Amino acid sequence: MKNKNILLFTAAILSLFISGCNNASEPPPTTDSTAPTSPKPVATPDFPADSAYRYIEQQLSYGPRVPGSKAQRQCADWMETQLKLSCDTAYRQQTTVKAGNGQSLPCINLIGVINPAATKRILLLTHWDSRPWADHDTKDTDKPILAADDGGSGTGVLLALAQQIKSYGLPQSIGIDILLTDVEDYGKTEWGDDSYCLGTQYWAHNPHVAGYKASFGILLDMVGAKGAQFPMEGGSMRMAGDVQQKVWKAAGTAGYSSWFPYAPGSEITDDHVPVNVITGIKTIDIIHLTPDPQNPFPAHWHTHADNMSVIDKGTLKAVGQTLLQVIYEEATTEVN
Repeated sequence: MKNKNILLFTAAILSLFISGCNNASEPPPTTDSTAPTSPKPVATPDFPADSAYRYIEQQLSYGPRVPGSKAQRQCADWMETQLKLSCDTAYRQQTTVKAGNGQSLPCINLIGVINPAATKRILLLTHWDSRPWADHDTKDTDKPILAADDGGSGTGVLLALAQQIKSYGLPQSIGIDILLTDVEDYGKTEWGDDSYCLGTQYWAHNPHVAGYKASFGILLDMVGAKGAQFPMEGGSMRMAGDVQQKVWKAAGTAGYSSWFPYAPGSEITDDHVPVNVITGIKTIDIIHLTPDPQNPFPAHWHTHADNMSVIDKGTLKAVGQTLLQVIYEEATTEVN
């Protein structure tokens, strides 16, 4: 994950948000005996957190996945193989992007497509590259990080999710597109916000299918650490608030509301921004943030501590199960 543009909400917006969330999560009681009963729970597969964990370990076994490295090529080949095993179609976008310092960088985006004929689609995305510098560490700041959480965790969750959907099945009426984007974290503050998310920017201008559209999108960023909390990121609320509410409600239904508090989070420049701005697809960011708006990122962010020691299977389970809840609720709605 990159150096992000942090914005604070005004008191008025915060007040309205909290009021809206309270109203949404606590409907007024009713004494009407004819009131409709709660809908029947949607059957969903269990998310395989063990598989997600192993997928993260496999990524790290190649070393830091920095653009232009052997690890980048090896990991891309491995991920492409996994997508081909679990998805109906897999695309590889291999291109060159220009870094904020003018350097040309090899970029490999991978897309796995489930039920390609379905017109109703959900976009799930994450970045998989490693930051080339440990700029928030106190030593070896010029060396790349392993990025177990910041890159590895989202990729592990989506690969495991695709695997489980393959085994469990999915109604043909809904399609899933899994986008693994490269060169997200090769930016610096002094180069500007556009120096981040380069792979996603490329995909947004050059989608794997001409005219690609999805009903909505969900971005994962740093979704695997012990004690992670996913407040309601501000840009997601502003650009895709209805999608955000849908996902947080699904988290509660799946039993993971403690990971997804109805609390406002800082506004972050992340991969969901170019998806919203360039494609018009309403996309939210599930991202580990702290309550401190001046320092909203966890302690391992952009440091060498971002390794397997921070990864927790319980957090992976909470995120993966929430995504499956969203997908199968949408599939049921479409069918019925």
